[in-house]
Amino acid sequence: MSTTSPARWRHRAGALVLAAGVVVALAGCAANANADAAASDGTLTIGAASNGAATATKVTVAEDPELHDALPADVRSSGKLTIGVGALPSGFPPLAFTGDDQQTLTGSEPDLGRLVAAKLGLEADVQNATWDNLFVGIDSGKFDAGFSNITVTEQRKEKYDFASYRQDELALQVPDDSTLAFDGDPSVLAGKTIAVSSGTNQEKILLEWKTELEKDGGSIDVKYYPDGNAVKLALDSGKIDGYFGPNPTIAYANKQSAGSAHETKTAGTYSGAGSSLQGLIAATTKKGSGLAKPIAEAVDELIEDGTYGKWLTEYNLSNEAVEHSEVNPEGLPLDNS
Repeated sequence: MSTTSPARWRHRAGALVLAAGVVVALAGCAANANADAAASDGTLTIGAASNGAATATKVTVAEDPELHDALPADVRSSGKLTIGVGALPSGFPPLAFTGDDQQTLTGSEPDLGRLVAAKLGLEADVQNATWDNLFVGIDSGKFDAGFSNITVTEQRKEKYDFASYRQDELALQVPDDSTLAFDGDPSVLAGKTIAVSSGTNQEKILLEWKTELEKDGGSIDVKYYPDGNAVKLALDSGKIDGYFGPNPTIAYANKQSAGSAHETKTAGTYSGAGSSLQGLIAATTKKGSGLAKPIAEAVDELIEDGTYGKWLTEYNLSNEAVEHSEVNPEGLPLDNS
């Protein structure tokens, strides 16, 4: 959720209430009791215990010995990659949350961390934390890397090194029978009623569009609701034409609505960084640790062998795919961090 600051990130996490209400612990469901551990042949399960956020899919990841040898000596000798995820206290599906076995930390973020660790020839040790303690853990060396929907910003680059792996996207959610198509041109929203969460980056962008349209005699009717369930009811009843929010939230909600009487879909996406920059989500490491480059190369190999595509597809996040991983790419500027 994708985000540019702890406050903004938490706003996005809060918006995931839209989906979180349907993620309940189901006792007795089959699950991978040790999702971090790859089998001896490199087999891992994407979407283990994810309660429908992804279809559990086995993939085989081949270790790259050259990447293993390029790791910092302390990480290489430890034999493991300690991955921090800032999903406490309640998680944020489909990105990171406690699975339906009530013990597996599942979701797209920890899953990618496990895939990267396997490619590096390391055992993944995925640990959950609060958002603030995630960064404290990276600073102190408790975590080698954060895989937690962290947006690259210029301010963060002063302290951390990054290896990008997803686009930071916002999305417009509409009823499945809607003809509204959004390609980033706000003029198509003129005369529409769009819901957004207060205090978020997407609200800032939507209000800027509203101001632009009003200069030409148009407008957007912006609506606010107390939680995701209220937004869904407004969509289902036709009180609003769409909801503008974090793409992963909406991707998850769309997947959960499939087959119901009120299916939803994504009408289009828009960079969380605004019109001038494509925001990027990245693995986050302590500056100078030497980990960002091998992680980026591991992501590139996962892209090349198709594992990355399977990972995104299972979590309905293919519209956030990157062509390759970048080390310390351009981030959100200091005045928007």
